[in-house]
Amino acid sequence: MNTAVPPQPAIPTKVSLPDHRDAYYGGKWHAPKDGRYVDTISPGTGESLGKVADCGVADMDAAVASAKAGFKDWRRTPPLERARILKRVAQILRENAGELAMIDAADCGNPVKEMLADATIAAAQMEFFAGLVTEVKGASIPMGPDAVNFSVREPRGVVGRIIPFNHPFMFCAGKSAAALATGNTIVVKPPEQAPLSSLRLAELCDGLFPPGVFNVVPGGRDAGARLSGHPDIAMVALVGSVPTGRAVMTAAAETVKPVLLELGGKNALIAYPDADPEEVAGGVVGGMNFTWCGQSCGSTSRAFIHEKIYDAVLAKVKEKAAYYKPGLPTDPATTMGAIISKVQYDRVLSYIDSAKADGARLLHGGGRPSDPKLAKGFYVEPSIYADCTAGMKIAREEIFGPVLAIFKWSDEKTMLDQVNAVEYGLTCSIWTNDLNTAHRTAMDVEAGFIWVNDTSKHFLGAPFGGYKQSGIGREECIEEMFAFTQEKNIHVKLKAAK
Repeated sequence: MNTAVPPQPAIPTKVSLPDHRDAYYGGKWHAPKDGRYVDTISPGTGESLGKVADCGVADMDAAVASAKAGFKDWRRTPPLERARILKRVAQILRENAGELAMIDAADCGNPVKEMLADATIAAAQMEFFAGLVTEVKGASIPMGPDAVNFSVREPRGVVGRIIPFNHPFMFCAGKSAAALATGNTIVVKPPEQAPLSSLRLAELCDGLFPPGVFNVVPGGRDAGARLSGHPDIAMVALVGSVPTGRAVMTAAAETVKPVLLELGGKNALIAYPDADPEEVAGGVVGGMNFTWCGQSCGSTSRAFIHEKIYDAVLAKVKEKAAYYKPGLPTDPATTMGAIISKVQYDRVLSYIDSAKADGARLLHGGGRPSDPKLAKGFYVEPSIYADCTAGMKIAREEIFGPVLAIFKWSDEKTMLDQVNAVEYGLTCSIWTNDLNTAHRTAMDVEAGFIWVNDTSKHFLGAPFGGYKQSGIGREECIEEMFAFTQEKNIHVKLKAAK
């Protein structure tokens, strides 16, 4: 048996940006109808990466019309043929992993070394859903000898996909897989802050799908609103903030279309007194996703540590946090990237100011790095605060930045009340060596995805999604495929035998 480790994709020495900066629909590139272009800014350097089409309502209407025309043929394409094309996309992702990772490093600010994993994840999602195309089955219902009754699952139509800035090409590819596998066509609106890798993906996949099946339309709020409310869009799927999710739901309600929403989180890590302080500290730091500046809806940005291990955990947290040092995102040695934009950077700094004002104790970081090479970028150190209380702003609101609030607890009921007090309920990480405690706490917390003695990992096939205002629906599993279908019942009355 060959046990050799497959070679890792090479990281390019320079960024190769996409040639096309317009909208891609109907298998062709189209300039924005009003001729409007905007600069896309690299968060690592503050410099322009060139202009990108700022598409609006008319562009989105044209893209949806192309997708609607493409749906007529794509829905009738045999499932295994659709699967073959998706597997080819997965191969393209792997072949171009280094190039795509470098584009996203420059455009969204995440370190290039970490972004290589995004290609692997997106390729795996493509292959996973390609392998499930024959499992999108209906059922037969017994009606006696004089009838046949059965159900079938059919694609919904044109799906609108709005993706965020933290993992642009991974979401553009991976989050399109289930909808395409089930016979829907798709219109992707990439993040306005980081659209370049989605455009490059369209270049790489050009000619692979029939015209109108896979479409990418860059733009801002107007384009997203039109996509959400368009009467010919059958379903809208979003990964984004709670306010954006509310706006999408409002627009979708006009035509009573279903939505699939993966929204924000103010997630908790809970450590019991029997847990090992070293392991807990690793979970506290690792769960914050400092590599991409805490810009992750699943980050465990509230850590509840039992008083018996509190001081020991804090000492280890400070040690482990030192690994994450902001650096140029395109440098393979960088362990922590940049905040996506000046707007978000200022927002993160305002939360750091609020932590000081509210009396939280700074344990680590809390400011800008001093390296002059980073002066023009949007960098913030890992900012960890201890002795936090439930009333503090950093304890209640989603920051979407590298700011961690740590609480000391002694009474379990009070702690669980505080864990569940926020409007979010996406993830939770529980640390204990007691099986009963682990199961009981997992049942008590109001969150949709729970880790025990682990954090941050996703598992293909395991349903990912949130409770409360953290979203609607589940992804990364067969239920995601079913969400992009609608069930039809067929009743056949049989004639009596002659």
